[in-house]
Amino acid sequence: MNMVVHTDYLFFNTKKRQEFVRITEEVAAIVKASGVDEGMALVSAMHITSGVYVNDWEAGLIEDFQVWLEKLAPSGLDYKHHQTGEDNADAHLKRTIMGHQVVLPITKGKLDLGPWEQVFYAEFDGQRKKRVVVKVMGL
Repeated sequence: MNMVVHTDYLFFNTKKRQEFVRITEEVAAIVKASGVDEGMALVSAMHITSGVYVNDWEAGLIEDFQVWLEKLAPSGLDYKHHQTGEDNADAHLKRTIMGHQVVLPITKGKLDLGPWEQVFYAEFDGQRKKRVVVKVMGL
């Protein structure tokens, strides 16, 4: 039996600078298309101001994340990074806090997530085209 490696991409162009997008179904569809029965899916943001994370899909919690991240890495400060002509240092910091990728288990051909777990794309410097790679590996 040969290991399967299947790669696909998700594309985003968010309406807001900071936005959280639930991508569980899109990742599950890629897993299904891969034909992998037992393995793992790597889901990784391909931009240094966006991330991927797993947590509960609850509006209050998503708002809590946004408020918490703004306290930890406020926008509008005079960051050293801005001396390079950029204005998005807070987005880089927020991405680092939330993480840029996750590895998800695949069991019997499906994502094997906990009862409340959902997969999210987290955008911190949006309103332009971005992408996420989904690499499914297994048997």
